Amino acid sequence: MNQVVRIHLYHANIMKKIALLSVVLIIACCKNTAPTISDFTTVFEASNGLETATYKQTMRYYKALATSYPEIHIQTIGSTDSGEPLQLVTLNPDAKFNFETIRKHKRILLINNGIHAGESDGIDATMMLYRDIVQGKIEFPKNTVLTTIPIYNIGGSLNRNTTSRTNQNGPLSYGFRANAKNYDLNRDFIKADSKNARSFAKLFHLVQPDVFIDTHVSNGADYQYTLTHLLTQHNKLGGHLGHFLNTVIHPELERKLSKKQWDITPYVNVFNRVPETGFSQFMDYPRYSTGYTSLFNTLGMMVETHMLKPYKQRVNGTYELLKSMIAITDEQSDTIAKLRKAAQKPYKNNSVYTLDWKVDTTKHTTINFKGFEGNIIASDLTGQKRLKYNRNAPFTKPVTYNNYFVPKTQVTVPKAYIVTQGWENVMELLALNNISFTRFKNDTTITVESYKINTFNTRSSPYEGHYLHSSTTVNTTNKAVAFRAGDYLVKTNQKGFRYLIETLEPSGPDSFFNWNFFDSILQQKEGFSPYVWEDKAKTLLDNNSDLQEKFITKKKTDKAFASNAYAQLDWLHKHSKHYEKAHLQYPVYRIR
Repeated sequence: MNQVVRIHLYHANIMKKIALLSVVLIIACCKNTAPTISDFTTVFEASNGLETATYKQTMRYYKALATSYPEIHIQTIGSTDSGEPLQLVTLNPDAKFNFETIRKHKRILLINNGIHAGESDGIDATMMLYRDIVQGKIEFPKNTVLTTIPIYNIGGSLNRNTTSRTNQNGPLSYGFRANAKNYDLNRDFIKADSKNARSFAKLFHLVQPDVFIDTHVSNGADYQYTLTHLLTQHNKLGGHLGHFLNTVIHPELERKLSKKQWDITPYVNVFNRVPETGFSQFMDYPRYSTGYTSLFNTLGMMVETHMLKPYKQRVNGTYELLKSMIAITDEQSDTIAKLRKAAQKPYKNNSVYTLDWKVDTTKHTTINFKGFEGNIIASDLTGQKRLKYNRNAPFTKPVTYNNYFVPKTQVTVPKAYIVTQGWENVMELLALNNISFTRFKNDTTITVESYKINTFNTRSSPYEGHYLHSSTTVNTTNKAVAFRAGDYLVKTNQKGFRYLIETLEPSGPDSFFNWNFFDSILQQKEGFSPYVWEDKAKTLLDNNSDLQEKFITKKKTDKAFASNAYAQLDWLHKHSKHYEKAHLQYPVYRIR
C-alpha cells in the first residue's frame, strides 16, 4: 500500500470518527441522562490532534454539556454579521448564572475564542477544559466562575478552508481570519462597525470580567517556544492594577507553566528579523480586545501559540495556559477584587490622563530567550537577501525586552464633555458601553474649552473600512458657546471614564475622530469666487492694520504663498468673518 493511499484511508477513518461523534452529540442533546466520558470526546481528540471542530460541532458539544451538567449554562447575547447569534457559555460550580450576584463573591474569567477563526487552538482547548472540570478531571475553581465565547468570529468559522493560513502548521481545515463582512474583529472593538463587536460590548458589560483571555496563533519569527503571552501593557493599564499584572501575574504564569514543562515567553514583536536583537512589548490600543477591556480595568492577556508548531502541541499548550490562569485568578481572588475596585475610581478633575505611549529607553527587562539561529542569505528565488532560520542550531541567549513605556500624548481630564446633536453614532456607542449622559432641557450658554482640528495624517489606503487618521493635534480656545435643548452632557465622574476620554479626545490613537466619525467637519462647505472676494479682501486689509502686517510678513517669508494668488485670497478669507465657523470645529466641547 503506497503512502498516498495510507493517508487517504487515515483521513477517511478520522472523518468516520468525527461523524460518529456528531451523531452521539445530537443524541446527547436530546437526552437528560448524563452521557459517559467517552461521549464527550472532542473532534480534536478524535482526529488525534489534526482537526478542529466546526461552528456547528462546537455548539452541539456545549449544548450537550449544558444538558448533562447543571454547572454549565448557555445564553444568547445579540447577533453577529454571519446571521448566527453570539453565545456565552458559563461554568459555575454553584449552578447560578446571575452575574450581578456572582461578582459579589467570586471573580469572573472570560475566554474569547476564534476572533481570527483560523486560529482555532483556544476553541478546542476550552471545550476540553469545560468538560474536564465538570467531569472532575480538574478541580472546580473555588473563587472563579468561567465564561467563554466558544467562537466569536462565527462568519469566519463558517468560511472554512485549508489554505489561507499560509504560515500555519495545521489543523487540516479551519476558518478565515476576517468575519462575514470581511472585518478583522481584533481591530473593531472601538469603532464597532460589526454586529459582532456591538454584541461583544453587551456581553462584556453583562459579565464585567475580572480577567480576560483572548486566544490566538502568532505570525512572526521562529523560535523554540510553543506558547507566548501578550499581557496588556502594564503602564497603560496603570496604577496598582498594572503593577500587579506585571509583577505578580506575569511571573506567576511563567512559573506555573515552567513547572509543567511548558516554557513561555512574551509575544515576539518582530517582523522579518531575528528576535535576539531585542524587541518591545506590543502596545494594545483600544482597537484590540485587551486594549478595549483594559479601559474598564480588566486584567487582560492574549495567548499566542507559535504557528509552526504542530496543532496538537499548540492546543495542549493553550489548555495548560488556561488552567494556569484560572489557578492564578483563584489564588489571587481577593487581591484582584480590591485592586479593580480601587482602579474604578475616576480620575480627579484636571488630573493628567495619558492617551498615547512610547518606549521608555531608560529601563528594560532581560529575558533568557530560546531561539534558533537566523541568518541573512541570498535567495534562490528572488536573488535578493532573505532570512533563514536553522532549527538545528537552537540557543538560549539574554535578549532585551522593552516592556516599560512612558507618556507620549497627555490631556487634562475635564469635568464633562458636551456633544452637540446630530452625532447619534457616537452617542449610540457611548450608551452601548454603559456611559451615562443627560440632555439639556433648555437652550443654554456655557463657557467651554473648544477644539479646532489643527493637523492630522490620513492613511493613503483603506484600513478596516476606514481611512484612519493619526498624529492629530488641536488648537484650544475658551469661549462661550450657545447649546441647544437636546444637546448631550456627559460627565467624566463615572466608571467608564477611560473609554470616554480615549474615544472623545481627538488626539487619542483610537479616538472616534481618528476613526473618521467626524470627517464631515473636515470639508469646507462655503467658499468664494476670486473676482468677488478680491475687492472685499482689499477693503478688509485697508481696515485692519494688524492683519495687513501679518499678510505682508507671510508673503515675505513664504515664497510659495507669495506666488499663489488663490492661496493669498484663501488665507484672507479664513481671517475674515465670512469663513464658516463649522470648518474643523470639533463638535465635542469640554467643561473644565
